[in-house]
Amino acid sequence: MRSKFRRSILILCLPFFAFSQVGSDTVDLNYYLPENHTYDRSIPTPESIIGHEVGEWHITHDKLVQYLQVLSEVSDRISLESRGETFEGRPLLLLTITSPRNHERIDQIIENRKKLVNGEIEPNDNMPIVIYQGFSIHGNEPSGSNAALAYAYHLAASNEVMVDLENTVILFDPSFNPDGLQRFAYWANVHRAHQLNYDPNDREYREVWPGGRTNHYWFDLNRDWLPVQLPESRARIATYHKWLPNILTDHHEMGTNSTFFFQPGEPTRVHPLTPKINQELTKRIGAYHAKALNKISSLYYSEENYDDYYYGKGSTFPDLNGTVGILFEQGSSRGHGQESENGLLTFPFTIRNQFTTALSTLEAANGLKSELIQYQKEYYATLRKEAAAHKTGGYVFGTSKDASSAWHLTEVLKRHGVRVLELKDDYKNYGSGKSYFVPLNQKNPRLVDAIFEERITFTDSLFYDISAWTFPHAFGVSSEKVMKKPSVKMTPVSKIEIPRGSVEAKSNYGYLFEWHDYYAPKLLHALTQKGIRVKVAMNPFKLAGRSYDYGTLMIPLQNQENRSDEIFAMLSEFTSKHPLEIHSTSTGLTEGIDLGSNNFDAIKPISVAILVGNGIRSYDAGEIWHLFDQRYNIKLTKLEATRVSSVDLSRYTDIIIPSLGYGPNPLSESAGTKLKQWVRAGGTLIGYRNALNWMNSNDLLSFNTRQAKVRAAKNLSFDQARDYYGAQVTGGAIFEANIDRSHPINFGYTNDKIALFRNTNQFIEPRPNSFENPITYTQSPLLSGYISEENLEALKGSSAFSIKSIGRGKVIGFTDNTNFRAFWYGTNRLLMNAIFFGDSM
Repeated sequence: MRSKFRRSILILCLPFFAFSQVGSDTVDLNYYLPENHTYDRSIPTPESIIGHEVGEWHITHDKLVQYLQVLSEVSDRISLESRGETFEGRPLLLLTITSPRNHERIDQIIENRKKLVNGEIEPNDNMPIVIYQGFSIHGNEPSGSNAALAYAYHLAASNEVMVDLENTVILFDPSFNPDGLQRFAYWANVHRAHQLNYDPNDREYREVWPGGRTNHYWFDLNRDWLPVQLPESRARIATYHKWLPNILTDHHEMGTNSTFFFQPGEPTRVHPLTPKINQELTKRIGAYHAKALNKISSLYYSEENYDDYYYGKGSTFPDLNGTVGILFEQGSSRGHGQESENGLLTFPFTIRNQFTTALSTLEAANGLKSELIQYQKEYYATLRKEAAAHKTGGYVFGTSKDASSAWHLTEVLKRHGVRVLELKDDYKNYGSGKSYFVPLNQKNPRLVDAIFEERITFTDSLFYDISAWTFPHAFGVSSEKVMKKPSVKMTPVSKIEIPRGSVEAKSNYGYLFEWHDYYAPKLLHALTQKGIRVKVAMNPFKLAGRSYDYGTLMIPLQNQENRSDEIFAMLSEFTSKHPLEIHSTSTGLTEGIDLGSNNFDAIKPISVAILVGNGIRSYDAGEIWHLFDQRYNIKLTKLEATRVSSVDLSRYTDIIIPSLGYGPNPLSESAGTKLKQWVRAGGTLIGYRNALNWMNSNDLLSFNTRQAKVRAAKNLSFDQARDYYGAQVTGGAIFEANIDRSHPINFGYTNDKIALFRNTNQFIEPRPNSFENPITYTQSPLLSGYISEENLEALKGSSAFSIKSIGRGKVIGFTDNTNFRAFWYGTNRLLMNAIFFGDSM
């Protein structure tokens, strides 16, 4: 028995017996398994443990765990470990599947793989190939994880597969997204009829908001392989870098009327850092998939629709690291079966295609074993030459004030095994302890370049996902590429451990801390929730030889109910976990505004709600929920948008409207009236992206828009129309804006420019008065990524921010997403400023 994960097993036979009698379209296990294999009868089938056939019901994550636990107990081919937990507490399982002989020498196999990529040894016949096979990163694309049941059984029980397992180590990830899988399985199963109904209009195929695609906080996990912000991603990335597999597969689903896709994708949409031979090997592997799908008469396609550009996706990230990443997309039944353009699409059929290509991946790995191992060896040999050519050059990044954001970028680098050194002395505008150097002379300089690069020229104008992700811009830190390492003292960063701050001394008068650090809002909220009075400086000042910027927070001890010891203890506790520097003062007399000045505004405790539900873009809402809940420990009420008209809003100081999604607008005219009354009474309403249009039409905001002047198509044929329209899509790029640092929306920033992520074509005309435009795009705004010439021209000088006073309250609008995918740390502050300082705007 090789299980690091132990849990007692209880098989309840009677309820499962009831399940097994439902429906007449059930197939047995033989439907999936290859005909030419014999099976060890001592290995339990899925049905014998979970109580139903594979594909009869949607597997729930708990039952998937149950079956895999049993397999690991009875099979000497399988070891099982839990690498952590999801936000909902579900285990992140990994099965290592190989021959018993390989299990006995597994540590040596890992060590030899490290030596191989480091150029210390040559490949040999005794070296197994390693494949990472992962399933259903989108929870409502369940055929992958359901196929994992049958595939795990096959690998444990087939007598013939042992030949392949002698030459292969399979890193088997049965559910990339346990929380999403569980959510969708519940939906599909509670709507399953005894007489299976394949009518696409049936409720079974119309899951409710937010759907099962995403994880607990509604993130798309298949965009987080490079940023590694989420626990599911961190677990698999640690496994990935430990093993550096030769092939990684990622099993997905697509629209019901589609067939089956396998990579390679669009040949013109491959990131330039990916070597051409990678795509050639992908195509050779694809021939195995085609052969296998031909054998079961399944339709398929390749080299269309999907690209290999953004390295944050599961099938593209491996290409940067000497692995061949493979995307599978199966037309989805979205339940137990649907009518489609290709005939009846049953759930078992979708599972069989996924099982078949999982098996053909194993066959390809063995058939191309020597080529794949040699490719990885030569790839890292090429990287060593590239690294040596950089000599002592690399990237410097950091800040003079915000230690936390710089550290979080360092954290990402360390999770990817990148060598980082901390600057112990100031260098240019990079502060000691808040800045770092990343040498390019290291194991994978291309990975470093992919994280830091700016790119504005492309061979294609269409992108499946974002076209830019430059991490220093995302984290809001300065950076530059240098030919020689900085001539200051530096020490290697060895641990993923956030730096600590300090409280200067215990005071009997007051404390001051600047708003620059990423975690300053977390401290401010904690203080105000305890009833501690805090004020914000509307102007800079100097005290005791220190300069304090716009937005500095003051904690006066006067009239704090003799709580000076409690306040000092609270500040000390906070700075022991976060790198804030808190200064004590014994006087209110300063150079500039004195501490008793009316230019210090009082901060009120906050109570925040966010609109969610049908018609709201769940990604955007989830990003904000995660930011409040995980980063800042702020309670956030998730308020159904359709209930705004009937809810007592007076308990909330702030209400956020994320970007609106597809379908009917959930906000009625009466909701607009209700929100306007609430704002007039003192509330702050904050809207994002296309929600601004609704706010504008309901007199909550007042702005004029501008339109891009798109040239009419000339000499383009009908089959080029998609490309013509696609070229006008701004799918995700990074742009520069000027900011007015004296405006409270920009408190905490130290530069007069900011990098904004944008994936819309919404352009707002600036207001006549310059002071009414605190965030405006520059005249040369493109920093990294793709945007059409027409949209770029419209963006120049446009406003990224709108504000309107109504009665005692404020309405604030952002044209762009300030919280993108949890790794856009640099603009999270804008939302926090709107929340805490809205009254001062």
